[in-house]
Amino acid sequence: MDLWKAMQDRGMEQLVFCQDQKSGLKAVIALHSTKLGPALGGCRLWSYASEQEAAQDAMKLARGMTYKAAISGLPYGGGKAVVMEHAGMRRDEAFAALGRFIERLHGEYITGVDLGTTPHDMDQIHRETRHVTDQSGTLGATGNFTAEMTAYGVFLGIQTSLTHKYGLSDMNGVRVALQGLGKVGYALARRLHQAGAQLIVSDIDSGKMSQAVRDFKALAVSPDDIHLHSCEVYAPCAMGGTLTHLSIPQLSCGIIAGAANNQLADEQLCDMLEQRNILYAPDYAINAGGILSTGAELAGTGARGAAAAVEKIPHTLKYLYDYARKNGITTAAAADSIAEAKFA
Repeated sequence: MDLWKAMQDRGMEQLVFCQDQKSGLKAVIALHSTKLGPALGGCRLWSYASEQEAAQDAMKLARGMTYKAAISGLPYGGGKAVVMEHAGMRRDEAFAALGRFIERLHGEYITGVDLGTTPHDMDQIHRETRHVTDQSGTLGATGNFTAEMTAYGVFLGIQTSLTHKYGLSDMNGVRVALQGLGKVGYALARRLHQAGAQLIVSDIDSGKMSQAVRDFKALAVSPDDIHLHSCEVYAPCAMGGTLTHLSIPQLSCGIIAGAANNQLADEQLCDMLEQRNILYAPDYAINAGGILSTGAELAGTGARGAAAAVEKIPHTLKYLYDYARKNGITTAAAADSIAEAKFA
């Protein structure tokens, strides 16, 4: 992989490879943009197959954070840290070492909890730098606050999309196929059930599916088949890249609106969705509840401020859908255009 070309193609500012032999840390910090302010984005822990795969993931996620912050009206850019999980890593020491690397960026990057990491990990980073959120005692470390805010935003976005697509004012009887029952996915399932939606769910953890069946009277299906089921809304809430040239022709839904990042394996696939008359809620617009709650924490506005910020997501989506229609472009292109106008 040509890293220079990959950075250029994604418009990256910096790509920092971090290694600490004593702790076993192997990490990549990607800064996409600091034009609007410090790059904001969580720290992901994952078992990557190679350093190249980790770098690609960091760059893709960092770019998404820039667009997410911009379209949400936050004074931040986008960044991401990814830590390569491996058997020889001493976890506490590794995250402290990562904190030292983050400190060397002099505030250009602020990290927080992401997939695979915890407030305890952020505590270790905080030993070495103040440029971190979600450590113990903060708003982001309170229960599942960030996940709940992300789910709340996606729930509101689904409501907005149903009104735009079908003219519906409530969710009674609406079929939602929800892929992924992690913290965000399960919180979203609970809200959808309370609103009267009929849930079809899948997860690689059969225990979570069984619990969803008990709690929400959901229909549990195989993760390989979830996208095949007829529904009004397909909600990807697991790993990204599930919408592909192969899966999109198999979809039987009217709306795609979920919490996963980078849902489209290829950004041009939104054209295929348009051709199939499927309304796509751009992921970084609808799932911005997490970054909005982090922004509220940094601004000191607390839980009420976070909820108020998340409740603006429907307005963002309405404007985005109207913009796409008026300009004859896809919703993905509309989202990019709106975001780029703010940080270009």
